[in-house]
Amino acid sequence: MFSQPAIADPPRRVWRDWVLLGAVYAAAMLETALRTDMVWRVPSFILALAIGPTVLFRRTHPLPALAIAFGAVAAVDVAALIANVEWEGHYSMAFLLTLPYAVFRWGSGRDGALSLLVLLLPTVLGALGQPNPVGNAFGGAVIVLLSALLGAVVRYEFDLMRRRVDDARTEQREEIARDLHDTVAHHVSAIAVQAQAGRAVAANDPLTAVDTLAVIEEEASRTLAEMREMVAALRSDDDQVALTPTAGVTDIEQLVTTTPGSLPVQIDLRGDLDDLRPAVNSALYRLAQESITNARRHAKNASTVEVVVNGETDCLRLTVSDDGDTSGATGPAGHGLIGMAERAKLLGGSFRAGIDRSKGWTVEVVLPREGARA
Repeated sequence: MFSQPAIADPPRRVWRDWVLLGAVYAAAMLETALRTDMVWRVPSFILALAIGPTVLFRRTHPLPALAIAFGAVAAVDVAALIANVEWEGHYSMAFLLTLPYAVFRWGSGRDGALSLLVLLLPTVLGALGQPNPVGNAFGGAVIVLLSALLGAVVRYEFDLMRRRVDDARTEQREEIARDLHDTVAHHVSAIAVQAQAGRAVAANDPLTAVDTLAVIEEEASRTLAEMREMVAALRSDDDQVALTPTAGVTDIEQLVTTTPGSLPVQIDLRGDLDDLRPAVNSALYRLAQESITNARRHAKNASTVEVVVNGETDCLRLTVSDDGDTSGATGPAGHGLIGMAERAKLLGGSFRAGIDRSKGWTVEVVLPREGARA
C-alpha cells in the first residue's frame, strides 16, 4: 500500500469544480443568513470561505488540500473546546468528504496513510464537545472512512479496467508482430537463396549474377518496408518462429468452419484483393475472425452473419454484420473490440462497431491498401 504511486497527470480543475465551489459559497451564505441555531456565525462563515478553494486542487495535491481543510477545522474545534462552546459549523462543509475520497483516488499510498493521521485529530476534537463524544467520534470516523473507501474502490476499478485495456492492446500488438515476423522470415529466406545462387553463377555468368543482385535488392527493400510496419508492436521472446505463410484474405472463407459456434456465415469477397501487403492481408483475416467469433457467441436470435471484404482502389473495406436481437445490448462482452480497434489503428485504418439501425450488430473496418508507415 505504501509503495503505491500517485496517479500520474490527474485531471486538473474543470468547470464542475467551480460549480461545486460556487454551491459551497452559496450554501454557506444562506446558512449564515437563515440558520438561527448557529454558534460563531461569522467565524464559521469565514472558515467555509477559506477552506472552500481546496476542492479546486484536491486531485493534483490531494494530501495538502486535505491537511489544510481539516487542519483549519481542527483549529476551530480546539478554540471551541477552550471556550466551552458546542460548535458544529456549516452543513455546507459536507464538501470536506470529497477530500478523503480524492486522496485515496488520486494520491499515493503514503498520502493515504498520512491522511488517516490528519483526519484523526478533527474527528476526535469535533466529538469531544458533543453530548455523546464516543458515539459522535465513531459516527464521524465511519463517514470519513466510507468516503476514503469509495475513493479506493473507484481507483481499483479504474486500474483494473486500464490493465484489461492494456492487455488487449498488447495481445494485438504481439499478434501483429508474429504475423509480420513470419512474413519477413520468408523474404529473408528468399534473399539467402538468391544470394547462394548468385555466388554459384558469378564466376561463369556475371550477367545472371547482376540480375540476382537486383532481385536481392528488391526483396531487401520489401523486407525493410514490412519491418517498419511493425510500429511499436511487441512480441514474446518464447514465440516459435514458423516459416509458414500467415492467414490472409483468401483464408477468410475457412472461418465458416474454424470459428466456434454454429451460426451460419456468408462470405463475400469483392474487388481487387490481390497483391496486398502482408500486414494488411493478415489484419483483414484476424479482424474477420474476431468479428465472426463475437457474432456467434453474443448475437441473440440471429439467423446469419454476413462478411463482406471489398478491395477498393486505395483501401480494403471489411464489414461483418448479423441480424440478431439488440434490445438492451451494448455489444460483445470483453475487450476484443479494443484489440481490434488497436490493430486497425496501427495499420493506419479506422474501426467502428455498433448496433445497426436496420438489423443487429455491425463491424466496419477500413484499412489503407499500402498499410501504415512507422
